[in-house]
Amino acid sequence: MTGSELGLALSVFAACAVEAVEALTIVLAVGVTRSWRSALYGVAAGIVVLAALTGLLGPALTSLPLGTLRVVVGGLLLIFGLQWLRKAILRASGLKALHDEDLAFERERLAARDAGAVGGGFDGYSFTVAFKGVLLEGLEVVFIVLTFGANQHRVGLAAAAAGLAVLLVAVVGVAVHAPLSRMPENPLKFAVGVMLTSYGMFWGAEGAGAHWPGGDAALLAIIPLTLIVSLAIVALARRRIAPGAPGGPGARQDRSPVHA
Repeated sequence: MTGSELGLALSVFAACAVEAVEALTIVLAVGVTRSWRSALYGVAAGIVVLAALTGLLGPALTSLPLGTLRVVVGGLLLIFGLQWLRKAILRASGLKALHDEDLAFERERLAARDAGAVGGGFDGYSFTVAFKGVLLEGLEVVFIVLTFGANQHRVGLAAAAAGLAVLLVAVVGVAVHAPLSRMPENPLKFAVGVMLTSYGMFWGAEGAGAHWPGGDAALLAIIPLTLIVSLAIVALARRRIAPGAPGGPGARQDRSPVHA
């Protein structure tokens, strides 16, 4: 495996692990509180829809000319990566409260409990919530797999890394029967944001006709530079925040919706 392929696999694995944790939190909450059978039906339905979307979008994306493909993929990764990186920088600097999977799990559990009595058969609430959770988080997984994989014509490798991440999170989550609250999710999102942004810049510029010194080896400079700039922004933001200020270092945990 080349360095470029290893970077692809690690980036996809990390990003998909984060999305899998968030989806698992939702499924566990409705499964434990209401109906496991209906929740699992929702999971299965979400997976079927995601598989269909992958089958439709994958061939269309990989059929584009290489230059066009890299411009499209690079632009999408930049949009996606900068969104992740922005949130990670805000959380690391204290301007946005940290995401808390325990809190998200409890919020979903209470909502499921208050949704009404569970009948003896099919539970529409459990099915719908699990389906939406898997579909929304899964769409991000599909996007990451297709963009990374199609650009290097290694969709299989990207899909394998994503599958391994989802399987690992599912096995661990079901085994402990709780959200993976000990997973360092926010630092992981920071790292993934750096990786997606770096690859987006690299592939977008290549697709537009630029030539990076050293080819793929330029990523060894782009990724650390993106990280350094991001950490510098965090440091500057922290200097502007007084301890204990609203949203500052002493802020409480994130109480925003689970998908935030």
